[in-house]
Amino acid sequence: MNKRLAAGLLIGILIGAAGTLGVFAWTAGYSRMPSRVVLENDKVRVKEAIFIPGEKPGMHTHDLPHVGVIIDGGTLKFNYPDGKVETLELKDGDVGYRDAHVTHEAVNMGKTPIKVIEVEIK
Repeated sequence: MNKRLAAGLLIGILIGAAGTLGVFAWTAGYSRMPSRVVLENDKVRVKEAIFIPGEKPGMHTHDLPHVGVIIDGGTLKFNYPDGKVETLELKDGDVGYRDAHVTHEAVNMGKTPIKVIEVEIK
């Protein structure tokens, strides 16, 4: 698996569109982060996240390791607290893994929403 894809794919999975999803998850010390939980049990939490073009949701930190599946792809720009910037092309059907405790902001650079399903491993 492409390490750059795996890293970038899962960086922004929890960020979504507040107006579209209407459900908010909060992370320690950073801005609110909207997403919609579609399944949760004692083993996993599955979320749907939608990135709206141009929206800047602010920094957040992932608290669990997770696998992400791109449903509707596009270009995400990832901003990190240390000033690093990374831009990734995510294609429909791409899958990646990310460890816990990653802090970033993901911004959709395209013209259409990006939709991701995230499976957080408890």
